[in-house]
Amino acid sequence: MATITTNYRARSDAVQLRSFKAKGRPSAIAGVGVYAPEKVLTNFDLEKMMDTSDQWIRERTGIHRRHIAEPGTTTFEVATKAARSALDAAGITAKDLDMILVGTSSPDGPFPSVACRVQNELDAPGAVAWDTLAACTSFVYALSIADSFIATERADTVLVIGAEVLSRMLNYSDRGTAVIFGDGAGAAIVRAAPRGAGFLSWCLGSDGRGYAQVTCGNIEKGAYAAKDATPFIDMVGPDVFKFAVDIFIRQANEVCQTAGVALDDIDLWVPHQANFRIIDAAARRIGLPMDRVAVNIDEYGNTSSASIPLALEEAVRQGRVKTGDHVLLAGFGSGLTWGATLLKWA
Repeated sequence: MATITTNYRARSDAVQLRSFKAKGRPSAIAGVGVYAPEKVLTNFDLEKMMDTSDQWIRERTGIHRRHIAEPGTTTFEVATKAARSALDAAGITAKDLDMILVGTSSPDGPFPSVACRVQNELDAPGAVAWDTLAACTSFVYALSIADSFIATERADTVLVIGAEVLSRMLNYSDRGTAVIFGDGAGAAIVRAAPRGAGFLSWCLGSDGRGYAQVTCGNIEKGAYAAKDATPFIDMVGPDVFKFAVDIFIRQANEVCQTAGVALDDIDLWVPHQANFRIIDAAARRIGLPMDRVAVNIDEYGNTSSASIPLALEEAVRQGRVKTGDHVLLAGFGSGLTWGATLLKWA
């Protein structure tokens, strides 16, 4: 069986990226909603639980606190709350939905899907529903599916959710992972849009050679079957850092070039909130000042598939996004996976 070790970094730059223009009927984000658990776990709280400090965490990640779900909280519950918020923001009801897509790394079980439970709770019986799992890239992958269905007129209105309860997958004696992740959910309503608005281009990809860089459970024996499986997130931090900076830069160039938009014309970049140092390093090399970058990792930590919609909703609420703006959404995650889209805000 082929395996990957720390030498993956030397090969990551050689991965060929695939990008393409959005085709067919245009689609755009019509509303964004979020939910974060009330409980907050600060860096000072973590000092009491493991060998770490507030300064150590802030300097290495930019994280000050993260929201943590109460024991027994399900991913379905946080997803549904974000969904209701997005429906309100878009001014529609669940009866208007043709499709519900949930991106998550922390489903409540192998099946049924989180999306089907959200569909039931929202009372949207006419909507087809399923989950997509691409770790932290899940939300962008799900957005691309929504865009494709609307482009081919197989759907008019799609609810896309990124939702996570990662705290139940953390080893709170491992400061390399436990200090990073938080719980939460974000959702977007995607609808048909006028020509020239909405999603302009996409860059989606995967490189399974790096599958061992970020894992959860005993993937070699089967996380659900192995009695000795450890159901905790594990990560090769330095390798992931290098990969993340590289892929952020390359996919930003790809989607802009494909859409015929200059990097300087990006009004707002909404990156996956993995680590502030990753975001800062990539922004510097892309040439974007931080006032054109959405960052809220200090408040939420890394919420995996929920991080992009959480950051996007905050930017919209703060008035940082206006009609006609070029907005870049970009993520990467375990797999390894990556995905980015450039859109003209409608």
